[in-house]
Amino acid sequence: MDTAAAITEFLTTRRAKLTPAHVGLPDFGGRRRVPGLRREEVALMAGMSAEYYKRLERGNATGVSEAVIDGVSRALQLDEAEHAHLNDLIRSANAGARPPQRRNVSRKSQVTEGLQQTIDAMSTVPVYVQNGRLDAVATNRLGRALFSEMLDGAQQPANAARFMFLESRAQTFYREWEAQTRQIVAVLRAEAGRSPYDRQLSDLVGELSTRSDLFRKLWGAHDVREHHTGLKSVHHPVVGDLDLTFQAMDLASDRGLQMIVFSAEPGSITHERMQLLANWAETRTPLPH
Repeated sequence: MDTAAAITEFLTTRRAKLTPAHVGLPDFGGRRRVPGLRREEVALMAGMSAEYYKRLERGNATGVSEAVIDGVSRALQLDEAEHAHLNDLIRSANAGARPPQRRNVSRKSQVTEGLQQTIDAMSTVPVYVQNGRLDAVATNRLGRALFSEMLDGAQQPANAARFMFLESRAQTFYREWEAQTRQIVAVLRAEAGRSPYDRQLSDLVGELSTRSDLFRKLWGAHDVREHHTGLKSVHHPVVGDLDLTFQAMDLASDRGLQMIVFSAEPGSITHERMQLLANWAETRTPLPH
């Protein structure tokens, strides 16, 4: 990834989303050549010279301090995920070479026997483990049953983004497919900032950009998001509609992996259907992890 270009595009797209009214600045009228705030207005709000901010937006991040990042984040009203993304981009730009402590974080493609044993023991809820590229790394039996549409017969490693944009089944499986497309691209964009030297991630982005006009459009928006908790609404081909709450946890013992646990509200229709799904999962031929 061209980190300097990524800084430019990220800051430009964030600046374009704001107007003087959004940040409490007077608007003196006149024609604006670009949408959103001017660079000089961002610099004013961030407490720095206009020339310094212009250099930063051109991708020159040499020596940028945390205080500067915080000032720009406040001026552009960045949320927590966007602030972390900007920090990642600037850190990568200053590193100049592959940071050894992060080089292989998102490349992990398997779990330890101990972790697999743990998720298998969580037999009453679906569990799904993914890496930063959104490859499916491990599941328990119920997790494999829940995501059978994505996992069965998929190109290995099965990948959530590839399924979302390249498989027509995804539009039936995800009941809020359009919202899910935006979320999944935003998660991948955040990972690209954390792992700019992940060749497999770059290849995945290149493949999806070539094969999906929608992915290419969303990727160009430079939106970022973290994936920690929320509601997943899916249509399973065997048991029907499911509304599941998920909690995503980064694994301290397996850096770069995230474990996602799904649950249904007790007594709900989804809870009853999850019991049916568990029964169906027991009848399926077990596949190797």
